[in-house]
Amino acid sequence: MAKVTRDDVARLAGTSTAVVSYVINNGPRPVAPATRERVLTAIRELGYRPDRVAQAMASRRTDLIGLIVPDARQPFFAEMAHAVEQAAADRGKMVLVGNSDYLDEREVHYLRAFLGMRVSGLILISQGPSEHAAIEIDAWDARVVLLHRRPDAIDDVAVVTDDVGGAQLATRHLLEHGLEYVACLGGVESTPVIGDPVTDHVEGWRRAMREAGRSTDGRLFQAPYNRYDAYRVALGILAGPDRPPGIVCTTDDQAIGVLRAARELRIDVPGELAVAGFDDVKEAALTDPPLTTVASDREAMARAAVDLVLDDSLRVAGGRRERLKQFPSRLVVRRSCGCG
Repeated sequence: MAKVTRDDVARLAGTSTAVVSYVINNGPRPVAPATRERVLTAIRELGYRPDRVAQAMASRRTDLIGLIVPDARQPFFAEMAHAVEQAAADRGKMVLVGNSDYLDEREVHYLRAFLGMRVSGLILISQGPSEHAAIEIDAWDARVVLLHRRPDAIDDVAVVTDDVGGAQLATRHLLEHGLEYVACLGGVESTPVIGDPVTDHVEGWRRAMREAGRSTDGRLFQAPYNRYDAYRVALGILAGPDRPPGIVCTTDDQAIGVLRAARELRIDVPGELAVAGFDDVKEAALTDPPLTTVASDREAMARAAVDLVLDDSLRVAGGRRERLKQFPSRLVVRRSCGCG
């Protein structure tokens, strides 16, 4: 049986091969609904299957978007990756996901691998300062959008949330419960990193504490972002002689670790310890007690990142490339802070 071609579809639908291409690729030009339906009917009747490999070779682009995340095991990155996949599917694209594991060399490895596959674009949730990644992106002249984090080394379009403002909201809210002060569980970096969400969360905590006339000296603790290591750090903090009355965590995963440590030490939350997180992962509503946290619109951020990486017209504002798209943060109040 002879292979069905695009010409066969065009003949049966009574249109041109260019129109068939517009229907299959959902653009770049619009197709009248009646014509689109004729083409789709012809495709079904003939059993036509587009040769994606040939298309990619001809256009030097595939229907793929590369997504690099630090660690897809962490709930925030897993939920963000899912949102990107959904947004890409709405645009007729598929997503390849790579985990950098917070390692510069793995981030560069996936950059090279995905760009070598001629992806339509690449969305990068960077693991760190990313100087080597910046060199690689420049060498490939790649279509890259930064998501969640904007490393100082990479001068490209970024989609982020208001991390400083969100942390201020959470800290102010805990202080409004009459706490003497609020401690902060930050990241593992000993010095601030420009463009890092956790650095911004710590800055938001500092600003809220200063506004309230509270000192931050000795009240910032370092911990990895995952719940397991944060739990071990929290055990030391909460079992010590200077246990804080409240803790703002820079990730929900850290906060889940803190709640576990408090339960193990028989510390009542929120009666003896108020806790707030950041990210509003789905599990935050199911912790005991439910976790007060800061949310961002992950679905809207994912759609913006996908649109920006695919559409040149959206990367330009007033004749210049739009450098930063920031989404607002909002406080999600549950019981771990003392409300409810």
